[in-house]
Amino acid sequence: MPRRNISLFAIRQPLPKRTAFLLGFVAPALVLGAWCVLTYGGLVQQDFLPSPTEVVRGTLQLFIQYDLATAIYVSTRRIALAFLLASALALPLGVLMGTFEPVNRLFEPIMAPLRYMPISAFIPLLILWFGIYEEQKIAFLFLGVFVYLLPVVVSSIRLVPEELVQTALTLGASRFQVIRTVLLPAALPEIFDSFRVMNAIAWTYVILAEAVNPEHGLGYMVELARTHQKASWSFAGLLVIGGIGLLTDFLIRLLSGMLFRWRETT
Repeated sequence: MPRRNISLFAIRQPLPKRTAFLLGFVAPALVLGAWCVLTYGGLVQQDFLPSPTEVVRGTLQLFIQYDLATAIYVSTRRIALAFLLASALALPLGVLMGTFEPVNRLFEPIMAPLRYMPISAFIPLLILWFGIYEEQKIAFLFLGVFVYLLPVVVSSIRLVPEELVQTALTLGASRFQVIRTVLLPAALPEIFDSFRVMNAIAWTYVILAEAVNPEHGLGYMVELARTHQKASWSFAGLLVIGGIGLLTDFLIRLLSGMLFRWRETT
């Protein structure tokens, strides 16, 4: 039986699972190694770059002394609520814009410029409209997710092959039935995949959202690190946010695989 010559750098070809798993550890190991050499070797000051030990100690301090667990819960709740509100508006509006050109022409002149405006520029307006408490933070996160999710929904609906739509119409399906039985099932996997990007956007914006009147939340932890001039606390906050982001990304991928299992076999 002839042996297959598998190149690691074959164009757009999957790697063996073992190789892919091992390669996934290379870059983190290099970064961690360089970090240890710089800090434990005394090549940099601890105030500039704390050692892994100091970061672990700082993380434990935040958990024990400053209730980091509650801060994680508060920020996660804000993101989840903003995400649900953004999805509740972007999904139906995006489906209508992608399906019916008059609806798209009506809303596109309003929605298109929002994608090019820095979300941080809306903070003064959101403070004016919602104050400086919970509503302002959720509104900011909602806006950050909504302006990016809406065009993804529109694009996913439009990418559904036209022959599927025409076949359904030929078989006597109504416009509502075409949306329900053709457009939505075909577009949902792509839309659901975009939730991973929206999740990353939300966790990127959460510190900015909580920078206004920081009370609880991970934004408060970052402000605490700044006021105490604790670099280890800053690194701890970054690692916690990154870890939560990776965890939620994994959960979204897992749920996507369960909901759209048929896609894996096509």
